[in-house]
Amino acid sequence: MFVPLHDDTTLKVIRFQWVTLAIMVGNCLIFLWDQFFATDIQHNAMLLQFGLIPSDFLDTLRSTGSHGFAAELATLATSLFLHGSWLHIIGNLAFLWVFADNIEDAFGHLGFCFFYLICGAAGGLLHVAVMPGSSLPLIGASSAVAGIMGSYIVLFPKARVWVMVFVPVPLSASWALLGWLAFQLYSILTAPPGSDVAFWSHIGGFATGFALTLLLRRQIALNTRGRI
Repeated sequence: MFVPLHDDTTLKVIRFQWVTLAIMVGNCLIFLWDQFFATDIQHNAMLLQFGLIPSDFLDTLRSTGSHGFAAELATLATSLFLHGSWLHIIGNLAFLWVFADNIEDAFGHLGFCFFYLICGAAGGLLHVAVMPGSSLPLIGASSAVAGIMGSYIVLFPKARVWVMVFVPVPLSASWALLGWLAFQLYSILTAPPGSDVAFWSHIGGFATGFALTLLLRRQIALNTRGRI
């Protein structure tokens, strides 16, 4: 729909978005290894082991005393660090770089770690709930990135965001992010059967980030001394 280029919201508490950078570097290293060094067998094994496969996830949960429960639960996090194409990872990293620094600033480094993983996991769980019989691995940071966007619209709705829509265009964050959300909902209604884009995971991540930030907004203001 669009690619974010820059926002005008400066950091007020932290000096640098170290966690955001670490997430981006981790995603890049895994993707580059997969693209240039992994064999087809290793690539497929990585998707099966670390991707979130709804049917396997639910089968493991139903199996009483299953030894694979912890590993299957971990895929809610590990799947966030796998990507299927250059366009997939570049799009996610662009949104991360523009929006995540200010959310890390609001939650603090450690708080942002938990926030990121919770939003990603929530998006994954909604995908599992909507597509319980799917055997396709869900991969990508999109649900966690969507949570960051949901948080951003609560904290910085009037921020100016430059986005690329054929040409660079300045928009308020509320218009840009609500437009993105509307596109996800439209895509859910119009996506052809068998689409490999997990739009419901985006919705789940966005809603979780939005709700958590609303819930913690007063505490965030106290932690940042009212500067958010």
